[in-house]
Amino acid sequence: MSREQQAVQQARKAFLTGRSKPLDYRIKQLQNLKRFIKEKTTDINNAMRNDLHKTANATQLFEILGLEGEINLAVSKLTEWAAPRPVNKNLLTIADDVYIQPEPLGVVLIIGAWNYPIAVTLQPLVGAIAAGNAAVVKPSEVSSHTAKVMELLPLYLDPMYQVVTGGVPETQELLKQRFDHIFYTGNSTVGKLVMEAAARHLTPVTLELGGKSPCYIDKNCDIRIACRRITWGKYMNCGQTCIAPDYVLCESSIQDKVINEIQKCIQEFYTNDPKSFADYGRIINQRHFKRIMALLEDSTVAIGGDSDESECYIAPTVLRDVTSGSKVMQEEIFGPILPIITVNGLNEAIQFINEREKPLALYVFSPSKKVIKQMISETSSGAIVANDCLVHFTISDLPFGGIGNSGTGCYHGKYSFDQLSHLRSCLIKKLNMEGVNQMRYPPHTTKKLRWARILLLKQVNLARWRQVAQVAMLAALAAFVVQRFFRR
Repeated sequence: MSREQQAVQQARKAFLTGRSKPLDYRIKQLQNLKRFIKEKTTDINNAMRNDLHKTANATQLFEILGLEGEINLAVSKLTEWAAPRPVNKNLLTIADDVYIQPEPLGVVLIIGAWNYPIAVTLQPLVGAIAAGNAAVVKPSEVSSHTAKVMELLPLYLDPMYQVVTGGVPETQELLKQRFDHIFYTGNSTVGKLVMEAAARHLTPVTLELGGKSPCYIDKNCDIRIACRRITWGKYMNCGQTCIAPDYVLCESSIQDKVINEIQKCIQEFYTNDPKSFADYGRIINQRHFKRIMALLEDSTVAIGGDSDESECYIAPTVLRDVTSGSKVMQEEIFGPILPIITVNGLNEAIQFINEREKPLALYVFSPSKKVIKQMISETSSGAIVANDCLVHFTISDLPFGGIGNSGTGCYHGKYSFDQLSHLRSCLIKKLNMEGVNQMRYPPHTTKKLRWARILLLKQVNLARWRQVAQVAMLAALAAFVVQRFFRR
């Protein structure tokens, strides 16, 4: 039996004991997960430095804070999330208990990514634990130092939660096993393979993918502020962010100003020598370095373009006068290169966006509510953000996920809990009031049909009925008091 099979069997065996159903158990595991990231802070910081050249503060800011927030939210809201959820009834079921009961799915496979190897691997685990599932976690082998730290996770959690490290063969072996849900973060090419493997067992999937996220700059906006926020969103983590602006769309009349403002921001954020600046990252490995550098071949460099393969360093780079046929526009960049494509206004920008795969994120910078509303109504994307970049990821009440080629399913906060739960429909009826049921039994007469229309099509708003009942009770009480008073 392979190591991967053993991990899955151990997780399932532990799940079948039923010990993950009580909420106290889940909260304890979430607290243990939080203890892991607290006690292993130094190890995590060192690993992130070795993998992606991230500073300790950047690791805490972009990896750990959001994860802690997700854990805290799940602990505080778990009783509410896991409670039965009443639904509206019809007259036929008004006397019945009708509700939705969230229940665990079973064993979840979580396949993490290398660009934010803590956040995008452990945030889905928060949802899996909160929902009462067992889980097998597969960190990305590309961020090898962080994966090594992840191997310590089972020391903090129940055997229901397993970690399997390794490369492609280990992942392929895991995908041969039967899971109750697979949660994958990565690119669409591998996402298709994951979905294909899941289909063999009819296993549902959540695919957090990526794509080319457009960024439209309206000529009437404050270009200085827009470029400041775009520069931050693009070059953070050396451009290796799934929701980073992939390319800019703007009118030719403002292209030079956009380039000048981005150049000022690069100098402000990363100094004149980003290579020696502590908070500027590195490309994850030489394979990705060569892939990204090849994207520059047929484009005009306006800013940057410097590189050092021995350090996997690529300077913050801007390309001007890029066309739709340019090499850099044929795939997700996932690096510190920002192409600028000129268009003749908003309508042409929308047409350009709609001619391509639906992106994970779409950014629009404009002071005009009309422009923003038109971009919202005439395009489709996983998320849309006006006048900023990336910040929607920080809001737990917003579902994070893609559409079409950029992914399926979503997570964060309660959405993680629901995504990794079975929302079970429940109806509890008593064995009395059989007379009400006569209209559904044969023979099916016209009179019974009339009653069926009344009983089945009339929805009952329970909240309103409760209000009516309270008012009726108060009225009855008032009548009783008045009657007693006048009797005296």
